[in-house]
Amino acid sequence: MDYNDKTIEELLEEENKQLLKLKTIVTETISEEKLIIENLLNPPTELLTRGQKVSDKVARFGGSWKFIILFAFILTIWIIYNTLTPGKDAFDPYPFILMNLVLSCIAALQAPIIMMSQNRQEEKDRQRSQNDYLINLKAELEIRSLHQKMDLLLEEQIKSIHEIQVQILKEVKENKPKT
Repeated sequence: MDYNDKTIEELLEEENKQLLKLKTIVTETISEEKLIIENLLNPPTELLTRGQKVSDKVARFGGSWKFIILFAFILTIWIIYNTLTPGKDAFDPYPFILMNLVLSCIAALQAPIIMMSQNRQEEKDRQRSQNDYLINLKAELEIRSLHQKMDLLLEEQIKSIHEIQVQILKEVKENKPKT
């Protein structure tokens, strides 16, 4: 085996070591990302109770233009009927005490129901932000892995260039005529 065959084998061996290091980096990256991907692909299912479903529907309806227009229409009819109806036929005369009682009851019941729905929505938003964090973490891990791969490749290239320079210097020194 001559000198060139030996250097070729050494270069192949170095290439194999480099590929092994790259494989190790890829394997570590995949194992780090496995949990993140699992959480993103299989989010926990949301089990809603009957009360939570009702609170969502009440909040959805109570915060809509349909509710506002319907409520304004009913109040207008209530006031017109009780104002224009003579004497005993009016069930809620002018100071509209019954209407105020109904409005207070609606507000007293609707407010906590809407707050329950908002709390659930806040929990969903927190979960979404957690998923965003996991996605950002996954991207950071991928970038770190790419940096490691690039560093490894640069290190190996620099090492190869250095070895070639050393070989060239040896050959120049051997072929240099002695004076």
